[in-house]
This record gives sequence, structure tokens and C-alpha cells, in this order.
Amino acid sequence: MDKVRVLAPSGMLGAGWDHATVERGIALGADVISIDGGSTDSGPYYLGAATAKTTAKAVARDLRSLFTVAAEAGIPVIVGSCGTSGTDAGVDWVAGIAADVLAELGLDLKVARIYSEQDAAGLKEYLDRIHPLPPLGELDAETLESCTHIVGAMGHEPIVEALRAGAQVVLAGRATDTAVAAAFPLMKGMPPGPTWHAAKIIECGGQCTDNPRAGGVLATIDADGFTIEPLDPAAACTPILVAAHMLYETANPHQMREPDGTLDVREAEYTAVDDRIVRVTGSQFHVADQYTIKLEGARITGYETMSFSAIRDPLVLAEIDEWAALMCTVLTQRVAQTLGLSAGEYAFDLRLYGHNAVLGELEPESGPPREVGVMLLVNAPDQATATAVAKVANPLMLHLPTPSMDYLPSFAFPSSPAEVERGAAYEFVLNHVVDCAPLELFRIELEGKTLA
Repeated sequence: MDKVRVLAPSGMLGAGWDHATVERGIALGADVISIDGGSTDSGPYYLGAATAKTTAKAVARDLRSLFTVAAEAGIPVIVGSCGTSGTDAGVDWVAGIAADVLAELGLDLKVARIYSEQDAAGLKEYLDRIHPLPPLGELDAETLESCTHIVGAMGHEPIVEALRAGAQVVLAGRATDTAVAAAFPLMKGMPPGPTWHAAKIIECGGQCTDNPRAGGVLATIDADGFTIEPLDPAAACTPILVAAHMLYETANPHQMREPDGTLDVREAEYTAVDDRIVRVTGSQFHVADQYTIKLEGARITGYETMSFSAIRDPLVLAEIDEWAALMCTVLTQRVAQTLGLSAGEYAFDLRLYGHNAVLGELEPESGPPREVGVMLLVNAPDQATATAVAKVANPLMLHLPTPSMDYLPSFAFPSSPAEVERGAAYEFVLNHVVDCAPLELFRIELEGKTLA
């Protein structure tokens, strides 16, 4: 093949799209469909709990759309980071939905599952080959054992292995966002520079267009570069929009590390082919001396209960910082008085939405806000304690006056009861890479047979 066309229908399986857009991508000659099934963007809960943030109904709808056009065109479908975080349970969850959809459509496509979950006992054998990424330090066995789930972010090699074995649908565990789109063109001999760059640009579907709500994109990769165009005829890619996507989810907008090397776009040139198609040349890829896989792990930090109230009283809002400081002081005192808990036995976070809740001290705006939403998030070793602390806070969030007020103001809870139990809370504790071979940490199954 002298060129490979990759269809990216959306930034995430389960997000939905207009089926007509993928039909147009097929008409334009798509050779493969690739789509991401998740990431770490949504925080540690989904990995820690091995739970998807999408719904089975939405995933089934999207797979039905993809399987229909892919089967007619005879091209493969690749899904990465199944189940949001790419745990083994996430792969099996998507595989179960896919089986139902294939049966419903009367299709008999070969489905490969690639598992990326790692167990702590196995990873202990790699400790001398695991290296920290900033800001974390050296990894110890105790940290590994504290994780509820650990995954390795695979490169393109396990996906290529599954495709070469005959898979028509590849359901991968945790994978780099780019590996999902890069696997097929690399397998077909496309150069790594344009391939990895194109994969990065299309990882979020239509985000690199002037209408990211209108569906995905089609990237055509050849020996010298790639072109990219929206699947919706009314949307457009421009050089600035395409180039800007290198700013998305990257620490360095010019270089991006993959398991087998680094994409380098410092010499890339972006040229408008017409008013909606962009050509990119000059992308390079530098192969690394050592192949590495990034590890992601999450563990439970406690149990959370949330309470939310709203303040519209202008006198309180004029002294909102003083009110918040008093709230923290009084709540700590009342918890000690009523529950007998010291500050070290629980924790809480008070956020004033409408007053610096997002930027904190970096907020450039000043002056009293018009209204403020007060969020109290309590964390404790068990759910009952977290809820008990939130209940102690309840009358304070409804009537606490500022230090200068000599009467009780009234605020408002948007719901009753005011306390919402959120269950276990998680944190990411791994930001490390392990030296290994491309297939070493992954298991590939195709129609009941283990390939690797």
C-alpha cells in the first residue's frame, strides 16, 4: 500500500456520532477504523474501581454503527483503553457488548482481546527495571500492593500482533491514545513520523476541526506526510487547528514519547490543501534506545461524603473568605465536641464555586461574587464517619453567620437530604515506566486461543 486511510469517528467510544459521518469516511476509502475507549482524563476512580464512565447502551450503539460499515467495507475496527481505564474487566465488558451487537447484526467477525492489567506480585520482579517519572520517586513493593488495579499502557505492537493473526475487531486494554490509530498504518509500512503525528492529531476525532460536535476525521498517511479532513462536509480543518492539537494533553507540544520512541514535530509544516483539508509534512520519529511501558495504578484513599449549599446573601458574600475560614474552624470544633474525632482522623475540603474555587490564589478577578456554591467534601476511613462529619456541618452550611454578623442568615441546599455518599475515593500512585519488550506485559486472545 502506498497510503493508509484511518477513520477516527470520535474521541471516545460511547460518546456518539452521526452515523452518516462514518458512512462518508467509508466512501472516502477508509482502510481501518480506530477509536479510543477511555483514558485517565476522568480521574483515578475508573481505574481504581475498574468501572467504565460510559453506558453499555451508548457503547452498543456506537459499536453497531462501526461494525455495520466495517463489515460492509471489509476493514478492521480497533478500540483502545476499553472500559475507560483498560482493566481486564473493561476489556471483557466491551467484548460482551460487542458479542451481543455482532449477534444482533448477524455478523461473524473475529474478535481479539488484549489484556493490559498487571498484578503487583508480577511487577515486583521488575522493580529494578521500573523508573519514576516526575514528580514521583522510586517505586517500592508496598505501593504496588496498595493498588486496587494496575495497567500498562501498550504501544502499537500488541495490536499489530492481533491484526496479523486475523483479528477483524481488536479490543485492547490500556493503550496510548496514539497507538490505537498508529497500529494499522505502521503494520502496512507507513513511515513512523507521519504515522505517529497523524495518530496524535486524530486521537480525539473532530477536536482538530472547526466544529468538534460534527463527528470525526479521516487521516490519509503516505510516504511523505499525511492529510486530514473532517467527516462532516460542513466542518473544516485548518493549519492552526491541526497544529494546535499538539498542545492537547501533552507536556511538550513539540515532542511526545511513545513506548518505542519520541514523535518530533519541530520541523513539521502545516499547509491548507483547500478550505477544509490540511497537509502535514516534516514529522519525525526517533526510536528510543530502550523500549518502555508506562504503568498506571490507583488505590483507595478513604470514603467520601459530599454536601452542597448556596449563598446569595450579599452581606455574607462581602465577607466570604472570612466566612469560609470561620466555617472550617467551627466545623473542626463541632466534630471534636460531638463525634470525638481529632483533625487527623478525617479530612474535608471546602470549595467556594463562584469565588476562586478553580484557580484559588491565581484568580485575577476581585470583588464580592453575586452568588456562591459551597461544596464540602469529607474524606474518612469509612463511609459512616464521612457522613457523620458532613451531618455535623449541615446546620453550619445552612445558617453560619460571618464573624461580624449578630443574626443568623439562611442559605439553601439544592437537595434533601443534603449529604451524598460517594463511596470509595481513589488516587493515582503510579507514574512510572518499566523497561521491557513490546509484548512482554500483555496477553492476547483470539477466538479462545492465546496468541501472546
